Amino acid sequence: MDSLTFLQRSSKWEPRPVYVLHGDEDFLKRQVLAALRERVLGGDANAFGLSTHEGDKADFASIRSELETLPFLSPRRLVVVDKADPFVTRHRAALEKYVGNQASAGVLVLDVTSWPANTKLAKALPGDATITCKALPVQRLPEWCIRRAESAYAKQLLATAAKLLVDLVGAEMGQLDQELAKLAVYAGDAKRIEAEDVDKLVGHSRAENVWIIFDAISNGRSAEALTILDRLFQQGEAPLGLLGAFGSQLRPLAQAYRLTEQGVPLPAALERAGVPPFRLRSAEQQLRHLGGRRAERLFDWLLEADLGMKGSSQLPERTQLERLVVQLARA
Repeated sequence: MDSLTFLQRSSKWEPRPVYVLHGDEDFLKRQVLAALRERVLGGDANAFGLSTHEGDKADFASIRSELETLPFLSPRRLVVVDKADPFVTRHRAALEKYVGNQASAGVLVLDVTSWPANTKLAKALPGDATITCKALPVQRLPEWCIRRAESAYAKQLLATAAKLLVDLVGAEMGQLDQELAKLAVYAGDAKRIEAEDVDKLVGHSRAENVWIIFDAISNGRSAEALTILDRLFQQGEAPLGLLGAFGSQLRPLAQAYRLTEQGVPLPAALERAGVPPFRLRSAEQQLRHLGGRRAERLFDWLLEADLGMKGSSQLPERTQLERLVVQLARA
């Protein structure tokens, strides 16, 4: 079952004896765990009934003993095995037996990265007990931000604001949620969050620094661009968030280049691509610096960097962003 579907319906179901959370999106796993904790332990999410174990150290006999023991001041027990892949590997046979004869006093949650559907253990669990927590494709994130703003913060996030937020912050759902929380406080009594709010609170300082980086890039000053980038890393900026800000600068350039290939004059192409009036001159300089060969590859480079930071590359995220800067800045 998809994690978002589970979160929408979790309050309507009786808890299963065993749950498996698998996937690469930690934010969604935390949300599912919070929903399970409330559902299993009650509305006050009583801490006496919760225990967490590390998967590389957990022993199945101890886990089973906990699951069979009623907790103090709580109706049931919730036992979570974090990073449970090695635990599952070591105790697969015991877990297969347990699924067929579960304890009645507790609920077991296995938080894993990989969960092949063709194993005997996976087939023994019902579909609504296996919860997929995978990052959403970037094109679905604005819609998710709109729903999250309404359900978690009682705010109407406009579509333009949602798109800008994803462009600026990137595809990490936990970071997007943090920014939504800040925006909700910033909005105060206002019911709506508009693109101007996102620009002022989220985008201004980051976009300003990224503009400075791109000014250095357009003049071929790669060392200066890398120095500014290093300062942003030291200030705690996340590589994925910076990549989002890079994308908000580069995508209009790529679109404008394609328009020029269709015969549209460069100034008009930049306007049609959404470059604001006060950025037209610098954007034109950036595009002339890049030239046709690199401008044609901008979308590919952004996609490559995005996929690389999400696991397809073994290079550190910082190195991948620095490599992109050098590609853009060289003469």
